[in-house]
Amino acid sequence: MLVLLPPSEGKASAGEGAPLDIGSLSLPGLTAAREAVLGELVELCAGNEEKAREVLGLSEGLRGEVAKNAGLLTAGARPAGEIYTGVLYDALGLATLDAAARRRAARTLLVFSGLWGAVRVTDRIPSYRCSMGVKLPALGALAGHWRAPMAEVLPEAAGDGLVLDLRSAAYAAAWKPKGEVAERTATVRVLHAPTRKVVSHFNKATKGRMVRSLLTAGAAPKDPAALVEALRELGYVVEAEAPGRAGKGWALDVLVEEVH
Repeated sequence: MLVLLPPSEGKASAGEGAPLDIGSLSLPGLTAAREAVLGELVELCAGNEEKAREVLGLSEGLRGEVAKNAGLLTAGARPAGEIYTGVLYDALGLATLDAAARRRAARTLLVFSGLWGAVRVTDRIPSYRCSMGVKLPALGALAGHWRAPMAEVLPEAAGDGLVLDLRSAAYAAAWKPKGEVAERTATVRVLHAPTRKVVSHFNKATKGRMVRSLLTAGAAPKDPAALVEALRELGYVVEAEAPGRAGKGWALDVLVEEVH
């Protein structure tokens, strides 16, 4: 099973420690594309601060993020699972998983990123600010920059098992599973059962809890149909729609009674 996650906008401080070793990151086929984004981002943020804020879409209150990006090459690095914070990651609670569940998380979770493309939760990265929606002056839109290298690398990372896609639309644009990989991919919506409306903020919390449940239970569904069964056994109310034709993925709705 491979679980595709979005990053968080807010990130923990990396603190002191050894700086980034970009060659040590998982998915080495993305290294050249990572170096290109990193180089331009650092150069942009080390130059005109106002231009950098405009390109990155940062408010006045986030001005300090520009200086953080300018220092990425020398900043301390920590495991990505400790850097990413926010609603989904709070609900996932990587730090409080038992040892076996943490090992499963290291194998199965892949966090998408405008800067790194995608990283494992054990990959050591510095704290940064660069969303997938950014359009850098030289490289252009980051989702477009990542499509070709992702298309080369991600099918191998997916192997022959289930792909559980929990990414938001901006990050899903960087890689869309195709062919037989798509057929074993399941995307998830979270719906408020009484109203059948998509929940927004609490969508992230439900997805985080769902991934935690799968990791804690040691569930290893091989395909979307087995995922539906596993989630139902774990107490989730799931409606599933199998693909109507070859080369398409499954769509799952997880229904919640209370929005929390």
